[in-house]
Amino acid sequence: MAQSTSRRDFLKMAATAGGGLVLGFNWFSAKAEMPSVVSKTVLAAGKAEFNSFLTISSDNIITIFSPNPELGQNIKTSFPMVVAEELDADWKTVSVVQAALDTKKFQRQVTGGSGAVPHSWMILRKAGATARAMLVEAASKRWNVPLSECSASDGFVIHSTSGKKLNYGELAEEASKLAVPSDVKLKDRKDFKLIGKALRNVENKNIITGKPMFGLDFHREGMLLAMIQRPEGFGMKVKSVDAAAAKAMPGIIDVVTFKNKVAVVGKSTWQINKARKALKIEYEKEGNIESSADHDKIFAELLNSDKAQVRRMEGDVESAFKNAAKVIKSEYQCPFLPHNPMEPMNFFAHVREDGVELAGPTQTPDSARKGVARLLNISEDKVTVEITRLGGGFGRRLMTDYVLEAAELSSIIKAPVKVIWTREDDMAGGSYRPSVRYRFEAALDASGNMVGYKLRGAGINAGNPTRENNFPSGAVDHLLIDSIEHKSPITTAPWRAPITNFLGYAEQAFLDEVAEAAKNDPIEFRLGLLEKAKTSPAGAVRYDIDRMIGVIKLAAEKSGWGTKKDVSQGFSVYFSHASYVAQVADVLVKAGKPVIQKIYAAVDCGEVINLSGARQQVMGGIVDGLGHAMYGNLTFKNGVPDQNNYNKYRLIRMKEVPEVDVFFVNNGISPTGLGEPALPPTGGAVANAIFKASGKRLKNQPFILEEPYAKAKSV
Repeated sequence: MAQSTSRRDFLKMAATAGGGLVLGFNWFSAKAEMPSVVSKTVLAAGKAEFNSFLTISSDNIITIFSPNPELGQNIKTSFPMVVAEELDADWKTVSVVQAALDTKKFQRQVTGGSGAVPHSWMILRKAGATARAMLVEAASKRWNVPLSECSASDGFVIHSTSGKKLNYGELAEEASKLAVPSDVKLKDRKDFKLIGKALRNVENKNIITGKPMFGLDFHREGMLLAMIQRPEGFGMKVKSVDAAAAKAMPGIIDVVTFKNKVAVVGKSTWQINKARKALKIEYEKEGNIESSADHDKIFAELLNSDKAQVRRMEGDVESAFKNAAKVIKSEYQCPFLPHNPMEPMNFFAHVREDGVELAGPTQTPDSARKGVARLLNISEDKVTVEITRLGGGFGRRLMTDYVLEAAELSSIIKAPVKVIWTREDDMAGGSYRPSVRYRFEAALDASGNMVGYKLRGAGINAGNPTRENNFPSGAVDHLLIDSIEHKSPITTAPWRAPITNFLGYAEQAFLDEVAEAAKNDPIEFRLGLLEKAKTSPAGAVRYDIDRMIGVIKLAAEKSGWGTKKDVSQGFSVYFSHASYVAQVADVLVKAGKPVIQKIYAAVDCGEVINLSGARQQVMGGIVDGLGHAMYGNLTFKNGVPDQNNYNKYRLIRMKEVPEVDVFFVNNGISPTGLGEPALPPTGGAVANAIFKASGKRLKNQPFILEEPYAKAKSV
């Protein structure tokens, strides 16, 4: 029995037990060594480096480097799978290592925009194929046989005539001395052995056993810790600081005020957090101080303003609406949302005279390096960035504010320091999904055809809150899409599937309204629009019509659309990050309340690399989209968020997650995005199903504040 159990030990025991009563059996060591993350990978002696992504040691250990930050999107497994596939390696001999930032060896070391695999697909394939060609050539030369008689398979080069074979480790040194071929032949996809299969995440064991690998685990000898008190509300600044009581508390080394922030530096997070509460800080107004009630008025003004920027216009919109047999008009609104990654913001920095060492969880390591170099007025080559695993990001770690804080504080206190945010810091001082309100209008002719379409997007720090070239653009002869923005002191940033995370729901819910007014089946209505875009497009069509039709028909087939009794079904389809996802939600009514029973997803993301990881990406996107559509809500009073921890901010619960079935289109095209495209259609499919079940249109998120949920006794 463990005498003392840390929170991480408890989580490990609970995960291993798999539920039920968790007794204090210490199946893992409760006393771990001080966690550390080595900055340089130590490889076996006699390694041969074939390219940036790959080394092979003489003892046949194949090390594949994964350059992009890993935040749960499975990139650390998928990237090496592509290399190993073309290398024709035995996966059991492959070791995967997170590469540090190196812009000379790697391109686009970024996790964001669902673009990592699409960008690197051919680069990774060529890296593996090049090494394979060199190994085969080395064997041919050693055996003094024609190159055509040698081939690679499962980590060996084989001579077809004699049956001789050598493993890659035996050939690595010789192969590394050969000239790198300028052109190599890639595998035919029918010969793939790894790509398209379901492989375990290479870090499963490390995650389950709690091996230090996240930013919060990072440690350097002599490192100090710090927490920073920021202004309590947006539009405020620090006026005065009395830190005497905090400085006198145990474990506190210093209290530093810089750039509208007060940093408490010490030896343990517990001591620092206690001392931070002892600070006496007076704030004063710096700019606008806004409340959620103000935003309601702002949206009303924006939607009626004559200053909107036209994003796309086709045909004669005014005449189409003037002569319409029927006009449908609706507004949809979404709130601000925090990113809420499980691991709060943190970063390590050591600013020395000869350079700067940075380490921690970042989606954009190169931007972090550039930002620190500018901040300290030094050259970028003096800044190194080590990438730890990210405990979630969802766009928050595209920002570098928390990295710059650590670097600036280290430069002030002349010591290595790790800055750690609390959950309250993360939610109250983060960058949020913008709040947006949309106004849609559709014009129908006497036959129920949509001949006119208008969309205005009004956003608070949202930039352009529309995607003017997405469906149904190109399918409507008379179309106007414009946008208008309000600048606010509330900071915003990309949030998983930026803009489309809400726009996808709003557009698809509105199209169902239009289909109902046209007395048409929702799926047939959309297919009719796509056929119109295909045969007589209205302006440029910037989405693949056939791919969209493909997922629509697949989702309808797999869900049994229109064939089920006592089940209300809702449909949605969306194109984002170059991928296409259609969803059908099944809803039952239990005790007078709609209950989401199942969601079907048809996905066209091109070549699926890791089937297991791909399914998890889609399912995770659906759960994320459903949870935030149903429950997520961040409001403000006088610039201060009303919700600053999970006791006030509602997340989806495990019992509320429906069954999810995922189906992939096997078209063999190069991979397109997958980390985000499954999220945007979810809210629309669910809202449309709830309408079928209850007769109530959900036009605002979160859904629990709307009928039929608002009057329910429990949600």
